[in-house]
Amino acid sequence: MSHVRISDALRALVFEPDPAVELHEVLDRYYAPDYTHRSDGKTLNRDEFTQMVAGIRGQVTEGTVTVLDELTDGDTYAERHVFRITLKNGTTQTREIAIFGTFAEDGRFRHLSETGFDVEPARTV
Repeated sequence: MSHVRISDALRALVFEPDPAVELHEVLDRYYAPDYTHRSDGKTLNRDEFTQMVAGIRGQVTEGTVTVLDELTDGDTYAERHVFRITLKNGTTQTREIAIFGTFAEDGRFRHLSETGFDVEPARTV
């Protein structure tokens, strides 16, 4: 069975969304109905996660994700990536994120826990 990847979900949900595809359709592609999301100590159910994604999606004008490490073992998932986003107000954010979670039987995410930190933009010499 193939599993989904967080980098693909980020691209489809926020960084490169297809305007012809509804948010709930994209969420259904990557996240199981009983999905829970834990970020820096706060756990969201699927509905709360959907609201969070909708809010972020409305603020981001573009973004990229670079996967640094990714591992699956049975239903266990771990991944580390760096994303860079540009917001509608012109500011940019670069963060490194570590994710650990589990897959549902159908290969979608059942639970993800994440934590991260801001990364300073690279200085040019």
